[in-house]
Amino acid sequence: MEERVSDFLRSHCTGGVALAFSGGVDSALLLHALVRLRKERDFSLVAFFFRTPFQTPQESQESLFCAAQEGCEYEQIIMDPLHLPELKNNPQNRCYICKRALFITLGERARERGLSVVMDGTNADDLKQYRPGLRALRELGVLSPLAEVGMSKEDVRVLANRWGLSCATRPSSPCLATRFEYGAALTEENLERVARGEEMLRSLFPGEPMRLRVHGNLARIELPLRLLFRAAQKAEEISTSLRRIGFSYITLDLDGMRSGSMDIPLHKQPELSHDA
Repeated sequence: MEERVSDFLRSHCTGGVALAFSGGVDSALLLHALVRLRKERDFSLVAFFFRTPFQTPQESQESLFCAAQEGCEYEQIIMDPLHLPELKNNPQNRCYICKRALFITLGERARERGLSVVMDGTNADDLKQYRPGLRALRELGVLSPLAEVGMSKEDVRVLANRWGLSCATRPSSPCLATRFEYGAALTEENLERVARGEEMLRSLFPGEPMRLRVHGNLARIELPLRLLFRAAQKAEEISTSLRRIGFSYITLDLDGMRSGSMDIPLHKQPELSHDA
């Protein structure tokens, strides 16, 4: 798998690469592979981080630290998708609208910097899930090397561990908008409330995957099933903290942590596809 990634990058790096870089394991692996490739080939490489209300300050710091570790040029693109009227009520194709706006801007920035190729860290598993943003990437000609060579999330983590990347076991952290029901109002205040709530949960369960899903004034906590008993033991501390930031009701999801749980209602609508 390592050679397949390297071969793909080798054939597409000419002219310079603008990498959409979140600092998560997928884009971090891709950045490391590109940096390794530059030892044999001379090409320009810039890691671009989208700084929006959908990302936390911690993610911004982690992306900067990761790029610095690799010795790669790094630039933040500051945008506010909340200003897009189409996103006001968190539509089902939110990810398409948002990614299209972000990557149009990245494409413009890449051209200004003389970089001919835009890449992102989409992996093969993402292609099997409800990811309307993938349509925007295709429309704009963004390359997704990990998906192109068939690398799953597990493949990515295995290779990241082999290469000694510090993010190899870091839990995935999709944008904060994924914590809200479709149709719910997206505001900076609500996004910050989720970020603060998840920061509190991470302090109690460091290194564990988790989500704080929002249903109006109800906070639904998703944790791995093995942690539910421990969470119940900390019920008073968790409830007090979440009520302090504005939630009225706090629940533990008995189905545990699962990516994309807000998309479950969409599975009952067969007319929707990954491109919706």
